[in-house]
Amino acid sequence: MLFPLTHDDPVRIGRYRLVARLGGGGMGTVYLGRTPGGGTLAIKTVHARYAAQPDFRARFRLEIDAARVIGGRHGAQVIDADPFADLPWMATEYLIGPPLDQAVALAGPLPEPAVRALGTALCAALTQLHNSHVVHRDLKPSNILLTATGPKIIDFGIARAIGDTHLTRTGATAGTPAYMSPEQATGHEHTSAGDIFALAGVLTYAATGHPPFGTGQPADLLYRVRFTEPDLTGLPPA
Repeated sequence: MLFPLTHDDPVRIGRYRLVARLGGGGMGTVYLGRTPGGGTLAIKTVHARYAAQPDFRARFRLEIDAARVIGGRHGAQVIDADPFADLPWMATEYLIGPPLDQAVALAGPLPEPAVRALGTALCAALTQLHNSHVVHRDLKPSNILLTATGPKIIDFGIARAIGDTHLTRTGATAGTPAYMSPEQATGHEHTSAGDIFALAGVLTYAATGHPPFGTGQPADLLYRVRFTEPDLTGLPPA
């Protein structure tokens, strides 16, 4: 969905003209942009208050690196970026397709062949990411777009290098509670195994229409992740 620019939005970033907002959150904003030749792309910026923080700039550089690793086959191809600008930004191809959570909410659980195809594509994407020594840390249905050329993983905002704990405070919990691993839910190091745990949750959601640990307040979800078994009701037999 497109939203008009506000008076606080820039009209140009780098050599690209901004024409609309695609979305935003506490950390930054994503815009629809045009290249000098008229092409369409998505441009992500970070809010000025975070741009002044060295640790946040380091996170954004890693997000760019992770997006480049995934590339256009499994994600949005990075076209241009400037993590050192006063307002750091990244331009990627503009992907068209609903997020997995919206698709399931509108049409119900995916057919079994579609779930298998989704799993195959996501396994290939995570293999590519992990082979480059990067973990996603926030794989969830809203971060997966269903495009005409296959599922695409987006939003590497809390990705980090495997074994690098510098960018995560001790005891801090980064991610989405409904799809966290027990280790991530307790603030321990998130390894590639945590991404696989999240993948299982995503595929369970795609096949059944509900998250494996239900819905509710973050504290309740974190408790269920740590101490209860996932709800696999409706999952097709193996």
